[in-house]
Amino acid sequence: MSDKFDVVVIGAGPAGYVAAIKAAQLGLSTACVEQWLDDKGKVRLGGTCLNVGCIPSKALLDSSQKYHEAVSDFSVHGISVGETTIDVPAMLERKDKIVDQLTGGVAGLFKHNGVTPVAGTGKVLAGAKVEVTDKDGNVQVLEADNVIIAAGSLPVNIPPAPVNGDTIVDSTGALEFQAIPERLGVIGAGVIGLELGSVWGRLGAEVVVLEALDDFLPMMDAQISKETAKILKKQGLDIRLGARVTASEVKDGKVLVSYSSADGEHSETFDKLIVAVGRRPRSEELFSTDSGLTLDERGFIFVNEFCETEAPHVYAVGDVVRGPMLAHKGSEEGVMVAERIAGKPAQLNYDCIPSVVYTHPEVAAVGKTEQQLKAEGVPYKSGTFPFVASGRALAANDSDGLVKLLAHEETDRILGCHIVGPSAADLVQQVVIAMEFGSSAEDLALTVFGHPTLSEAVHEAALAVDGHAIHIANRKKRK
Repeated sequence: MSDKFDVVVIGAGPAGYVAAIKAAQLGLSTACVEQWLDDKGKVRLGGTCLNVGCIPSKALLDSSQKYHEAVSDFSVHGISVGETTIDVPAMLERKDKIVDQLTGGVAGLFKHNGVTPVAGTGKVLAGAKVEVTDKDGNVQVLEADNVIIAAGSLPVNIPPAPVNGDTIVDSTGALEFQAIPERLGVIGAGVIGLELGSVWGRLGAEVVVLEALDDFLPMMDAQISKETAKILKKQGLDIRLGARVTASEVKDGKVLVSYSSADGEHSETFDKLIVAVGRRPRSEELFSTDSGLTLDERGFIFVNEFCETEAPHVYAVGDVVRGPMLAHKGSEEGVMVAERIAGKPAQLNYDCIPSVVYTHPEVAAVGKTEQQLKAEGVPYKSGTFPFVASGRALAANDSDGLVKLLAHEETDRILGCHIVGPSAADLVQQVVIAMEFGSSAEDLALTVFGHPTLSEAVHEAALAVDGHAIHIANRKKRK
C-alpha cells in the first residue's frame, strides 16, 4: 500500500465513506482510516449510522410497528390473525442481516471506486499527515495532500446513571435486548430516546421517559411538538418532563432510578434503563497539538462554512463539527469537501437540511420554526392541514397529525415546513426541494398533486397559507 494519497479520510461513517467515494470518483487517490473491526479483524465500514444507529434502529422500528399493527389495528380492516407473538431473537437477526448487507455494500463500493481502507485509529499530525495505530499497536504514517476528518460521535454518559452494558445501556445496548423488558426506563426524550422507547413500547414494555427539560422536543415547531406529545402519550409512552435523574442503583437485576421534579423527589424501578441524553463529538486524541486544529467549548472542531479547519488542507465534516448531528448533513458536507478539493465551487445550503424523528407517526421538519421567526422579527404567515381530512390517510387508518407550512408575509417565500403524521420523512422532502429552488407557498399551491395521496396534505397546507384550502374550513386571515 502506498503511504501517499491525494486524500486521507478519518472515519468511515456516512460523512467519511461518502467523502472517500466522492473523492475517488473525482480521480483523487483516496484512503479511508477506520478503527471499527468485525469479528474477523477486518475493517467494518459504515460507522455508527449503519452499524448501531440509524439503520438497525429503523429495522427494529419497522418490525415493532408491524407487530403493533397486527395486534391492534388489523381488526379495523376486518383482518383476524388469532394470537400474535413476537420472536425477539428473529427480529434482531433480521436487523443484523440488514446491517451486514449495507456495510458489505460500502466495502464493495470502496473496491469499485478504488478507495483504500486502512484499519486503525487515525490522528492528524502537522503538515496534513495522518498517524494510524492498528489494534496491535503498530504505527504507520500516511502522507496526504488533503485530510478529511469524519470521526463521528459517541453517546453522552451521565454520572447518575453509569452504563454497565446490561441493565443500564446506551443506544447501542438498547438495540440488543434479547427479551422485552416488562418495565423500561428511558433517560432523554430526544430523537434517540423516543425512537428506542417506541420500539420496546410497541412490543409490550411499559415505558417511562424521563426528560430533564421542561419542554418537549424544543428543537421542533411548538405546535408540532405539542401534537407529537399528545399522540405518543395516547400510544402509551409515559413522558415526564422536568424530571432530572439524580441517582441510580442496580439491585437484584433491577434498576432503581431517583429523579427530582417540580413536585419533589421520586423513584422508579425498571428492568432496563436506556441512557439517551445525546451525543458528543469524537474529538479526543484526534490530532496532535502542533496540527493547527482547534476545538470549541463543546469539543467540536472549528470549521468555516466550507468545512475548512484552521490547519491548511485539513477539513472536518459530520458529527465532529457544528450543526445538527444528522447522517445526511455529514454526507453532503463530505461531498462538498471532496468537490472543493477537486477544484469545484461546491457549497451546502444549511437552511435546507431536514430532520426526522422516526416514531409513528414520523415527525419531520425543514427550515425555521414559528418561534424562531417570532424571535427574529420575521413577518410570516402559516397554513396547516390535518391528516384527518386526508382521504388517503383515512383509508390507511393512519390519520394522526398535521402539516404546517410557514412563508414570508411579504414575499411568500417558503421559510419552513413541519410535519407530524404518516410518511412525514418523505413528505417534508418535497418542501426541501421547493425551498432549495426558492419557491413560494403559491408555487406549491399551484402545483398539481396526485389524488388520493398523503402529499395532498402538503398541497392543502400551502393553499391554507393564504386561506385558500379546499378540504378544510379556512381560518380568517388578519387584515
